[in-house]
Amino acid sequence: IMALTGAGGGILSIPVLMVGLGMDMSSAKPLSLLAVGLGAAMGAMHGLRMKLLHYRAVLYMSLLGILMAPLGIWLSRLIGQQTLAVVFGGVLVLAGWRSLRLLLMPSSPGNDKDAPYVPRPCAIDPGSGRVIWTPASFAILGLIGAVTGLLSGMLGVGGGFFMVPMLSHFTNLRYQNILVTSLGVIALVSGFSALEMLRQGTPIASTSFGFVAAAVVGMLLGRVLVQRIPSG
Repeated sequence: IMALTGAGGGILSIPVLMVGLGMDMSSAKPLSLLAVGLGAAMGAMHGLRMKLLHYRAVLYMSLLGILMAPLGIWLSRLIGQQTLAVVFGGVLVLAGWRSLRLLLMPSSPGNDKDAPYVPRPCAIDPGSGRVIWTPASFAILGLIGAVTGLLSGMLGVGGGFFMVPMLSHFTNLRYQNILVTSLGVIALVSGFSALEMLRQGTPIASTSFGFVAAAVVGMLLGRVLVQRIPSG
């Protein structure tokens, strides 16, 4: 699903690990982030070779996300497991609602090549497709990256469910560029968040690394499917 949509890894893997393997949320988070981060890295590297990844935007958003991830980890320990589970449930509802809204829209931003160019707050050069680094672009992409890092550290999710609709709303990037750019940020921020959790002593069961391997296989299959499914 992450290969197809640029999102959905963490918000699916956390419930699977908790229900399927009986983990608590604190133990499921680093494993989820390792699986999501590794799978996202594979997708991002493929997108980089295809010249779909906006690497400057990825590095900038990832930097802000990495700076905010420790705050998310601290908040998750402050509010407790039960409250965290309620917050996670709210995030699931919000992600589903935003996905439904995008589905009901007449067209998604940036997907129709024949549609007239409509300027958006985060400016994209209509000729080259590159980000124009205006103050608004810095502010919007920085905020998206920061929130992504906060969600990653607090809930153990990659944050693609937040990044993809935000990039669709605030930029004129095409869907494939949004997907790959989202994967690039997920790979860096999730990887850092997982390592930070492990450094702080969060336990992880070695027997559950099959889940990480399965995520890699899923990403490989998704890369094949995404070439055959229209983005519009």
